[in-house]
This record gives sequence, C-alpha cells and structure tokens, in this order.
Amino acid sequence: MAVREIRLFGDPVLQRVCTEVTEIDQGVRQHVADLLETVNFDGRAGLASTQIGHTLRVFSLHIDGKLDYVINPELEVFGKPQPVGEGCLSVPELWFEVPRYPRARVTGIDLDGKPVVIEGEGLLAQALQHECDHLDGKLYLRRLDREQRAAAMRQIRSSTWF
Repeated sequence: MAVREIRLFGDPVLQRVCTEVTEIDQGVRQHVADLLETVNFDGRAGLASTQIGHTLRVFSLHIDGKLDYVINPELEVFGKPQPVGEGCLSVPELWFEVPRYPRARVTGIDLDGKPVVIEGEGLLAQALQHECDHLDGKLYLRRLDREQRAAAMRQIRSSTWF
C-alpha cells in the first residue's frame, strides 16, 4: 500500500473515461489498497482512480470515519438536484455550489467479485455522484454554470498550485 500523489486540474488523466475492471488480479488489489490509503486522511471524502493517475473504474470513500470502495460502480440518483457546497482534491482551495441529487445509490463489486451496494443521503450521496463523475472523466467544475466556471478558472490561474 502507498499514499499516492493527487493529480491536479490540468492533468489529462482527469479527463479520461475509466475502463471497467474485467479481472481482479494483484494489480487491481494493489490499486484498491492505494486508493484506500490515499483517501484515509481528514477532509478527504472520496478518491477516484484518475486522481492517482489510473483509469480503472474504481473509487474509494472515507465518510464518517468509514473506509469503503467500489469496483465498476453504476450510479442511480433520486429526487431533484439541489445546490450543495463542493470541493475537490484535484482542484484545491476552490469551493462552489454544485447541483447534486439528495439521494444516490451505487452498485458494483468488491475484490472478491461479490455485489456491493452503497446508498445514502447528504455527504454520502454527494460523494457517490462526485466520484462517479471522476470515473466518467468529469471534474465537478463542469457542473458549474458559465459564470461560476469563469470565476473558478480565474481562481485556478491565480493559484500557487496551478
């Protein structure tokens, strides 16, 4: 296991659509371990493969002190989208209101190939949507309206990390 470097806005891997895991081998097991170790810090709710430079359809979660992961997640959302404050490890220091559904469910598999279902409301629902967006090659900035996106880009260009 290893804590991996978080890829930042501008890295092309963040725009890649992740590929489904078809075989759970030692490489996939190592990748899941790395995702879990890298997300296991205060202030980190979730982490997708692309954020550590991989394009496997896997993400990890760290919600309410509980670590979890899903391989090949499929997202379902419920209710009407509502604006919620959101940030991203790949776009540090920015925080914007993003439309997210109040309830979400992800189905996938674990490292033994057994079905996994994670569902919830609030931060968990938001994280499920956010991480699935990453696996589809989308940063949360794409969900901002034109004015907000322009403000985000100004902040990014003036940041010390960009």
